[in-house]
Amino acid sequence: MLRAVYRAAWWLIAPIAVLRLLIRSRRERGYREHIGERFGYGAGRVPEDDAPLIWVHAVSVGETRAAQPLIEALIEARPDARILLTHMTPSGRATGERIFDGRVLRCYLPYDMPHAVRRFLHAWRPSLGLVMETEVWPTLIDECRRADVPLVLTNARMSERSYRRAAKFGRATREVFGGFSRVLAQSPSDAERLSALGARNMAVLGNLKFDMATPPELAARGHAWRKAIGARPVWVAASTREGEEELVLQAFAALGIDDAVLILVPRHPQRFDEVAALVERKGLRAVRRSAWAPAAAAAAGAAASTDVPPLPADVRVVLGDSMGEMGAYYAAADVAFIGGSLLPFGGQNLIEACAIGVPVLIGPHVFNFSQATADAVATGAALQVPDPEGLAKALRELFTDRPRRTAMGAAASAFAARHRGATARTVEVLTTLLPEPSGETAHPMP
Repeated sequence: MLRAVYRAAWWLIAPIAVLRLLIRSRRERGYREHIGERFGYGAGRVPEDDAPLIWVHAVSVGETRAAQPLIEALIEARPDARILLTHMTPSGRATGERIFDGRVLRCYLPYDMPHAVRRFLHAWRPSLGLVMETEVWPTLIDECRRADVPLVLTNARMSERSYRRAAKFGRATREVFGGFSRVLAQSPSDAERLSALGARNMAVLGNLKFDMATPPELAARGHAWRKAIGARPVWVAASTREGEEELVLQAFAALGIDDAVLILVPRHPQRFDEVAALVERKGLRAVRRSAWAPAAAAAAGAAASTDVPPLPADVRVVLGDSMGEMGAYYAAADVAFIGGSLLPFGGQNLIEACAIGVPVLIGPHVFNFSQATADAVATGAALQVPDPEGLAKALRELFTDRPRRTAMGAAASAFAARHRGATARTVEVLTTLLPEPSGETAHPMP
């Protein structure tokens, strides 16, 4: 009964979803492109192509970047196969294009409607499907099972909050999670909750995000920005969400260090102008990263990106209005605050900041990353703060205590290094689900 209601609801939701795409396209034009793909039309491989196809679904930017080490390892392990990368957002798609160029195929994942999913599976004929972390679409799971496509929930996580919500649906939930061919969990606690929801063929392989590496040219770019800022204390507020920038600026005002610089990086690009206007209303002199260190210079490589003009002395805020440069923002900072955590959004990934060796601060709302946050705090790599006042206090203490800041940075680097290796373990499992290599090397189609 629930399945029938769910599928019927999609017929009502679909027109609204298209309207929402068009509305969002006013800020981000990519939302009005490739709309047919969201219903299973307009994409697919050529009929005579029989190479194994590994399909990886990564919703947006964060998931795409987390999937990068896995996709690179799959390309190396199975050069005879093609890789299809699907997304739900234009920013995720753009990130995939930038990272992989022509080495992978790409399209949008269709909405969770039977005919749309069937068209998608028929057009692409995947040998194996991977969905990342928390992507659980009931119709997609059903249709993959009917089409005999192994579907693996990879880098799977399940917060206590999400578990309690899903458990309310009882048997329906168990049927959905039982439809995955394999579930590869990040931690034992994730595995325990997923098993209780009906997942089978479980393995605990660790978190793929620990295997993400900041490219050297990106780190060099951040170091060049730091040099251009000078001796002033610098902190970054990364991946902030709507409503959080107000709280971050409250903490900045309470910090009491007149020459400190805040690098403010909203999570969603369509909010750059809104956040810039907020900073201006607060009376703070700001500069956009794109205006201060133009993207053209940065794109030319590490050498060009080191030629950055000094940051004017009266600039207090650098607005991070670029995509794919979070590693550079972390490299430019003395301390990193991870957004999505001062308000109940569930937090964001703190692993990339730890890997760069920067001390990490994070708010109280981390239910999407509870295990990684708890582990980082326990090892001295991160501090959890309760509110803007606590954030200001922690920043002040770290800025004035260099040995403590250095020790936290070293603990962060060690924490990230200690948990690497999930990618190799995951590839070892996934390759057992693919057909035997043919001995031929596949190349992405244009």
